[in-house]
Amino acid sequence: MKKYDRLIFLSVVLYLVLAVGAGGLLRKQKRENSQLYKVEINHLLADIQTEDDLINLDLSKYREVEAVSYLPVSKTDRHTISDFYQGTNGRMYMVFPLYGESKGQEVLSGYLRFDYKKADDTAGVLFLVEIVLLLMELSVLAVLYYFRHHLIGPFERMQDMAYELSKGNLQGEMKTEKSQLFGKFVWGMNALKDELQVSRNRELQLQKEKKLLLLSLSHDIKTPLHMITLYTRALADGIYSTGEEQAAVYKQIEDKTAQIETFVSEIMKASTEDILHIEVKKGEFYFRELVQWIQTVYGEKCLLRKCQLAIEEYQDRIFSGDINRLMEVFGNIFENAFKYGDGRRIEISFYEEDYCQLVRVFNTGSPVSEKEFVHLFDSFFRGENTRGQQGNGLGLYICREIMHKMDGEIFAECETDGMAFTVVLPI
Repeated sequence: MKKYDRLIFLSVVLYLVLAVGAGGLLRKQKRENSQLYKVEINHLLADIQTEDDLINLDLSKYREVEAVSYLPVSKTDRHTISDFYQGTNGRMYMVFPLYGESKGQEVLSGYLRFDYKKADDTAGVLFLVEIVLLLMELSVLAVLYYFRHHLIGPFERMQDMAYELSKGNLQGEMKTEKSQLFGKFVWGMNALKDELQVSRNRELQLQKEKKLLLLSLSHDIKTPLHMITLYTRALADGIYSTGEEQAAVYKQIEDKTAQIETFVSEIMKASTEDILHIEVKKGEFYFRELVQWIQTVYGEKCLLRKCQLAIEEYQDRIFSGDINRLMEVFGNIFENAFKYGDGRRIEISFYEEDYCQLVRVFNTGSPVSEKEFVHLFDSFFRGENTRGQQGNGLGLYICREIMHKMDGEIFAECETDGMAFTVVLPI
């Protein structure tokens, strides 16, 4: 969008340059025209030596001078003199004396009047040109403004959605506009997001089934283990006295032990597989980038939900870690606040402790019970206040795994009027 705004700025600059240039050219043309008639009059004065030269005078090759009149000095009639000076029909004129020779001396023979065109109305033309240029610039700006809000803006929002999808953030939805020129494309992006959400839910369901399998195997171990306990107790009490009976019991204990080993192998195999593959890339970022992202994304969401968002002052510094994963952490925290809080207020505060930067996110609402509190960061755990809310119980588990891989931490606090989650970043 910054490049597009730069294009609008260049358009305004180009208009100003054209407007100033047009004005300068018209003024230059006016100065040239204002001097041309003087040049033509000087040429005519050089060609007219006597009254007879006026007879064959050709004015077609002159642009500015339109007529030449002659008043002999012998004419003393008032009307003739008045017509000579006033009969110009509104044209501009100049009068020069004409000299001739008499008895070897130069004497005044009469007067020449040169009628030339009235100076062009350059100011009016300049005003008209400037108006036309202004209207053209306004038209260009209107088109650019239309493109900015109906093409560039939606494309940028789609770019943000694609970026969020690349990070695995499937929250939110891009709304189509009434004047949308590519509504099908936006619809396709939303359909893609929904499909990814379905795929993720399917994967989470499979992971949940795997965890249930682990629980089932753990439960199945109890049966052979109980049998081994009974057999060993019977042997200790001397219930089996003959060698054949003891050999049969030992064989049963061996079989049950092998069965337990099989169960343990399956548990170890399932346990070594991550519930979710979480990759954290090492890098550096400014703290303000994270805070500005929270203000941009969740400031608008809080405004739409009429939820007060308060962000305290903070000190900007460089941190080592994966800023995209941190955005995912705070995204989960905010989504939990929207789902399970009362929607009145969310506060973000910052403080340092033991060479760590702590970010505390507090939302008003009913805190969880002490019984549920100890399981908040367990996978697939959902509290009683989640009834009727979509979710899979992995959000806070993912947050903890991300923070551990970044050498950080996240912990929760129960307040009297809400819940608080504190993210710890090593400095």
